[in-house]
Amino acid sequence: MVDRNYCLSSYMAFRYIWKDGKDFAEGFQHKNFRPVEMKDRIAVRTSEDIDREIQKQFDELYAKYEHIGILLSGGMDSANLAAYLKRGSHAYTFNSASGEFDADVERAKTYCKKLQLNHHLIDITMDDYKKYTPIVMQQKFAPVHSIEPQIYKAAEMAKQDGVQLMIVGESADLIFGGMDKLISPQWTFDAFAKRYTFLAPQLVLKNPVDQSELFEQYRQGENGIDVLTFMDEVFSIESSSSYMNAFGAAWMPYYDPYAKLVMADPLDMNRVRNGEPKYLVRGLYAIKYPDLEIPFKIPMPRPVDAVFKDWEGPKRPEFRDDIPMNQLTGNQKWQLWCAEQFLNSL
Repeated sequence: MVDRNYCLSSYMAFRYIWKDGKDFAEGFQHKNFRPVEMKDRIAVRTSEDIDREIQKQFDELYAKYEHIGILLSGGMDSANLAAYLKRGSHAYTFNSASGEFDADVERAKTYCKKLQLNHHLIDITMDDYKKYTPIVMQQKFAPVHSIEPQIYKAAEMAKQDGVQLMIVGESADLIFGGMDKLISPQWTFDAFAKRYTFLAPQLVLKNPVDQSELFEQYRQGENGIDVLTFMDEVFSIESSSSYMNAFGAAWMPYYDPYAKLVMADPLDMNRVRNGEPKYLVRGLYAIKYPDLEIPFKIPMPRPVDAVFKDWEGPKRPEFRDDIPMNQLTGNQKWQLWCAEQFLNSL
């Protein structure tokens, strides 16, 4: 069913169209990722369990692929996975001419030197967004996450380097208790809905459509919400769909070893709330890098703050004329820019 206003509102609120059967145009069905089913996951209880099961996965991968690369940030999730690569493998780290990711890049350089990996820095500019965004939008039939043009560029570079499979560590946050600022508080229903909405549709659209239906599916009692299940079932689709779509557009196979795992024991929220998110992944980092300090969470860098700093906002009739652009983050500006580019392509 074509419902442009609904799709725009869903994209603004959640960065993807969450409801199947709603699309921007006839014949253009948006594509969403579906996580690995629980019956196919491997239960792990300790950091040593994770180490063993990831090594098994890499042994199987290297039986199929000779050249495996990795998207490597300065954080621990991808750094852990880099430790299983063969020496001389290719690692790709996103960079920005503004210098805002220098600390992240330096940590990635440290990992590559230690592991003897070929390190490639990938600069992302407005020209890159203009060049690659149409490609990944066409693949998804919808506006995209700001990470997708970057992933596409990295995948194209990796193909030129002879890489046959790319490794990502995207699922670690979701499976092992990352995203601590989202899962730690004792949220009320309304407070979580406000916090998780990336860009309120009514703030930027002339014909916004209420998106509370998705949150209502996770309501508990009068004013509670099942945050962990929401993250498992909503955030996982939004986040993983970005990787699936971008690598798919580049025709580059990719693999996330964390996605095959599940915690055997319930997440210890006391540890998460007391400054130890992803404690099992932190333990794996200590195994792989005993001489390095364990880093705090470092999201995959996206230079949207610098690139869209002076962008004046969308001009199409679907958008309000009084959007407070000076109050928006770089990621929110990206959503508006991307949505306008997509609508222009229809």
